[in-house]
Amino acid sequence: MAVSNQNIDQVVGVLKKEMRELPDPSVTLVGKKWKDPFLVLISCILSLRTKDETTLPASGRLFAAANTPRGMLKLTPRKIEKLIYPVGFYRTKARVILGICRDVLEKFNGRVPNDIDTLLTMKGVGRKTANLVLTEGFGLPGVCVDTHVHRISNRFGYVRTRTPYETEMALRKKLPPRHWLEYNALLVTWGQNVCKPISPLCSRCGIRRYCAREGVEKSR
Repeated sequence: MAVSNQNIDQVVGVLKKEMRELPDPSVTLVGKKWKDPFLVLISCILSLRTKDETTLPASGRLFAAANTPRGMLKLTPRKIEKLIYPVGFYRTKARVILGICRDVLEKFNGRVPNDIDTLLTMKGVGRKTANLVLTEGFGLPGVCVDTHVHRISNRFGYVRTRTPYETEMALRKKLPPRHWLEYNALLVTWGQNVCKPISPLCSRCGIRRYCAREGVEKSR
């Protein structure tokens, strides 16, 4: 069997039920706590190539020092580096953050844009980040595809794609829009805790009966 549009509602329902006992991804928590598209955007930058348990404390330290574009521009790159360490590529990210702050103030009148094409004009903002800002920052439809979403959507048999970009385009065509806002958070959490890249925990998976288990050679 495979996940399809005939059973996607059931699959999402099971994941939402199972998620009640699992932690939200860090960017989702930032969206819930601060409810500010700018802070969601900065947290997304910090989260790239970084585990959630590192991203959330780093976001908190930075936002305690400055939580607006103008405020962050008063910080030196070195200060931001110290605040966000040990996120991955913290030196590069400090400069990307300052560049984003300048763009927000100089190009967008101090407000983070709420459309994907404009977000993508900012240096350091890719499709994953832009979609997360839409969904977590603005509550607008977006299809954010990271490594978990790409892997699990293919493992389900819901899509058959080779890259995250192909997965996003396939999901935009196939996934019912009513699930766009929640799909990333559900699959990220499921991928971190159950549907792991190597040896997934299929024996405790609530959606195993729907899953094609594509590419799964070993499981627990």
